[in-house]
Amino acid sequence: MIDLNHGSGAVYGGTGIGSVAERVNLLLDDALLAERRTQTPRIYLGASRIGEPCARRLAFEINATPPDEGRGFDGKVLRIFDAGHVFETLSIRWLRAAGFDLRTERRDGGQFGFSVAGGRIRGHIDGVIVAGPDVGLPWPALWEHKALNARSWEHLVKKGLKESKPLYWAQVQIYMAYLDVPVTLFSALNKNTQELFHEAVRFDPTDAQALSDRAVAILRAVDAGELPPRIAANSDHWLCRFCDYAQRCWEQTP
Repeated sequence: MIDLNHGSGAVYGGTGIGSVAERVNLLLDDALLAERRTQTPRIYLGASRIGEPCARRLAFEINATPPDEGRGFDGKVLRIFDAGHVFETLSIRWLRAAGFDLRTERRDGGQFGFSVAGGRIRGHIDGVIVAGPDVGLPWPALWEHKALNARSWEHLVKKGLKESKPLYWAQVQIYMAYLDVPVTLFSALNKNTQELFHEAVRFDPTDAQALSDRAVAILRAVDAGELPPRIAANSDHWLCRFCDYAQRCWEQTP
């Protein structure tokens, strides 16, 4: 019979539990980062990014500019992305079980989406509900899903999508504009409690046009080798403090 106590000090004593956890997590993070490096850099403006308030940051992204040293995605962020896909899969199953005819793939297995401006503005939706129970929405309706932490989710429930999450508001407005669907069912899952919030987002042609015009203006600036103006007058602006290109923007570019 195996002596489960024998040698336990070698595992929990010499290296320590914390050290084991750090080593395992380092391996996981390295694997996720290596996997991400194999992906083709995005050199187009995605619908999920058009609502980003800083046009200069978007110009850096479109040019596939490397982030400042020590910035950019880390293993934790990549795990959050992966977990979001898992939560989305659960919500899809729940909605279908409730009678919503939710389509998430085309017949060829690809995502529903759009591509304009020679492929330089693109977007892929989470799904489209083509039929379902009477909940006060016309079908078809686009479907967009986000998994949020409790604080972010509660703010969304209190304030609504446009005020609470303008980036997501812009995303669904662009989707509706280019896919010619007048409404989106926006579903948000609270990752802490698994509560779900759903908001019917109607197409706003004025907002959508302004966002589309902004996207075209940024692409034109990039094509001309120009950088759009900074969003702030000084580098201690809160958006700059969290930007992956802050050092490059303020120290290396005019």
